[in-house]
Amino acid sequence: MTAGPQAAEPAADPVVRRMVPRRRDEPHRVATSLELFFDLCFVVAVAQAGKQLATALGEGHLRVALFGYLLAFFAVWWAWMNFTWFASAYDCDDVPYRITTLVQITGALILAAGIPRLFLNRDFTLGVLGYVVMRLALVTQWLRAARGESGPARAMARSYAGGITLVQVGWVLVLLLPNSVIPWVLPLVVIAELSVPAVAERRVQSTWHPHHIAERYGLFTLIVLGETVSAATVAVQSGVDEHEALGKLVAIAVGGLLLCFSAWWIYFAAPIHEHLRSNRQAFLWGYGHYLIFGSAAAIGAGLEVAVEHAVGQAHISGAAASAAVTVPGALYLFTVWLLHSRHGKTGAAQWVLPTAAAAVLACTAFGESGVLAAGLVAAAAVALGVWLHAHARPGSPHVAHASHG
Repeated sequence: MTAGPQAAEPAADPVVRRMVPRRRDEPHRVATSLELFFDLCFVVAVAQAGKQLATALGEGHLRVALFGYLLAFFAVWWAWMNFTWFASAYDCDDVPYRITTLVQITGALILAAGIPRLFLNRDFTLGVLGYVVMRLALVTQWLRAARGESGPARAMARSYAGGITLVQVGWVLVLLLPNSVIPWVLPLVVIAELSVPAVAERRVQSTWHPHHIAERYGLFTLIVLGETVSAATVAVQSGVDEHEALGKLVAIAVGGLLLCFSAWWIYFAAPIHEHLRSNRQAFLWGYGHYLIFGSAAAIGAGLEVAVEHAVGQAHISGAAASAAVTVPGALYLFTVWLLHSRHGKTGAAQWVLPTAAAAVLACTAFGESGVLAAGLVAAAAVALGVWLHAHARPGSPHVAHASHG
């Protein structure tokens, strides 16, 4: 069921237009330059979250690291995801739309500036301010969409606007609570955020474009993986003067690259847009990317921790330093299998990635050599997937897809 009348792709000139839904079957629908700019600015907040995660893990503050990272990454991911799905359905590319999107980017940068405060002393003020700016900017977009809709579709757009606004009031009220109470209240506000799309679209679906959504998620995955490689490169560069640790650094660099390369391979091995047919399928897939994006970025933070341990700057054990890489690496492999790779797979190929995920996690037992071992396991999983694909029987469900273990 689609939402109201559907518009053709907007013209190139950014004038003020009536915001109406775009066609779900629109041909040649690709990401715009504004969407790519949006992603690149949002990755600043991802980098800040990863940096603070690496610092907290390196100092042995596991609880602080997990709490701060999970919350900061939720804010980044949820604001990014809501913009992405809205844009897929209503991007009219006029002046108000562009300016509102730039306001959302500004909010992301404010959020990024507040992430260190969140980790260091649980100061939520700047982070919440940036988050509320992003979300209220989207409210204005939904109100514009409501004016261009009618019937159930208009009610859906208004439900989005009202629900998002109500939850932002909740975030502001959280700031008035004592710090000791906030961790117990935050899950309720998070649940309220996650519930808004399901409530708003209970009667009618927004006209998101399956291929466009799949491309947008894939592009953000690329950016996060690129940030992971960048973080690992900077970490290794900072330690190359430690000649005694050169062998350890080379092993970490090789293992980290193999893990990142494998992460790219398995994610893009098979197209996913064909499996995004309904809101139920798309919501589970879209929400599940919190783990994919979060674990991909955490791999980079873990590599920084491993490098710091190799040069004697981390206050944790070798096994803990390896776990900073292997745990998010295993989570990434398993989640990609759950959301992507299991579609159309049969036989041994169905279980390559979850088995590889368990093996990557087990590499923690190798201590300082765990990162290299994890990279080798991930690369072996990709190689096995290639072999299984090459030797698959004609007509098997997974023959039509690229190999990915």
